[in-house]
Amino acid sequence: MDKIAVLIPCYNEAKTIEKVVRDFRQALPEAVIYVYDNNSTDSTPEIAEKAGAVVRHEYKQGKGNVIRRMFREIDALCYIMADGDDTYPADYAREMCNKVLEKGADMVVGDRLSSTYYDENKRPFHNFGNDLVKKSINFIFKSDIKDIMTGYRAFSYEFVKTYPVLSRGFEIETEMSIHAIDKNMYVENVEVEYRDRPEGSESKLNTFSDGFKVIKTIIRLFRDYKPFAFFSVISSVLFILALIFFIPVLIDYFKTGLVAKFPTLIVCGFVVMASIQSMFSGLTLESLRRKSKQDFEMKLIQANNDKKIKS
Repeated sequence: MDKIAVLIPCYNEAKTIEKVVRDFRQALPEAVIYVYDNNSTDSTPEIAEKAGAVVRHEYKQGKGNVIRRMFREIDALCYIMADGDDTYPADYAREMCNKVLEKGADMVVGDRLSSTYYDENKRPFHNFGNDLVKKSINFIFKSDIKDIMTGYRAFSYEFVKTYPVLSRGFEIETEMSIHAIDKNMYVENVEVEYRDRPEGSESKLNTFSDGFKVIKTIIRLFRDYKPFAFFSVISSVLFILALIFFIPVLIDYFKTGLVAKFPTLIVCGFVVMASIQSMFSGLTLESLRRKSKQDFEMKLIQANNDKKIKS
């Protein structure tokens, strides 16, 4: 088992990967640096290997698929994950590692948004999207993570070996954040500087398509991790709609003693039934979620025991 493993997912980062590997070797000389190539069409893997990294491959396209492979294959007491585009300085890696190894943090978030991100990033929709995602998740899940979508993080062995990777693309960072919040894991924030990509290096993130994927992921995870709250919202909306259409029918009945809009009354009845069904669905799923959290605690204990054996 490695003491520290630096994990760098890469796709066509030939321009920057050598500097990234060398910077992390200098910042963490005791670490093993793994570069996972995701079907690059340039010389990324060859350059990374010459720079001193252990190069491995993931042939299913998508950052989520790469992270799944990395987490499955690598055993370490502490993991540092960073992108291969040289936007995250390696200088902060030691501080992030110390929070895992000495303070017992399960996830350390490299917080760009409190530092230089808004000055360096020249894409306004990215800035808006980061703010929207951060505020939405912190509001829904009652958390205080400073940067939800950062690719610069540190993890404990327990987090890596108990985290189920479901997303395939860039929405993976959102999923990791919500997983840590929901499972009551110890999360720390470290303010880091952010550098925009050097000239000639292109982002793989599509502002709109990947942005919609992130929003869909938030809604999906809200449903999965807070089912009672999610279905309560649906139940309340249905009940209010039924009430709005029912009030005129009730007023007519008091005035005339007759139900003039009988089809409306029937529809209102079905909508109220759907509202009640949604509420009870939320209650049922909430019970299942609590059982899932109990099972997860047992997985954490097992992962901790495995770490002691391997180390």
